[in-house]
Amino acid sequence: MPDSLPVHLNRTDIHSLEVPHEFDATGSFDVQLVNHGEALHVHLHLDDSLSSVASLDATNHHVRAETDRLVKITVDGDGPVRGKLKIVTGYGAETRYIDIYIPEGGTENEPVIVDDELSKPQPKPTTESEPSLEDLSAGPILAAGGFTVLIAGLITLVLTESMLLTVAAVLVVTIVLGLLSVAVRSS
Repeated sequence: MPDSLPVHLNRTDIHSLEVPHEFDATGSFDVQLVNHGEALHVHLHLDDSLSSVASLDATNHHVRAETDRLVKITVDGDGPVRGKLKIVTGYGAETRYIDIYIPEGGTENEPVIVDDELSKPQPKPTTESEPSLEDLSAGPILAAGGFTVLIAGLITLVLTESMLLTVAAVLVVTIVLGLLSVAVRSS
């Protein structure tokens, strides 16, 4: 059974149509518009019987000179159905009818298989209201560390009045803050 229904346009005369008398479709198929001459418009129409199980995306088609054009007829229902496909060229100058037969179980469309996992509720993504330690950049941490060093130095200077002890305290706090900053960046 052919995958497409050939329709020859302009082969013998302007707007001429050459079509088979009948076509058996086992599922969706293409109407192959083969233009042997000048550009023209083609109108396709499914009668009521066919349109109950099949559909066209568009009914009017422009076919350029000396080209082929495929028009998809989608069969999405079950037969048996017998109907007519009407083909018109030249705005009614030529009209032909093709008997289309779609047998019982005439759709080739396979059923959609849905995975059982899709029926289960999906967990909602967790949202954090506050930024974590990893989200913080090193700038604010170092600024807070510098402020802490300054306060520690002033407290040590006031309590001990020793410059050496103040420098040692500032150095220890700076090293601790530096190690903390490195640990935060590496995680």
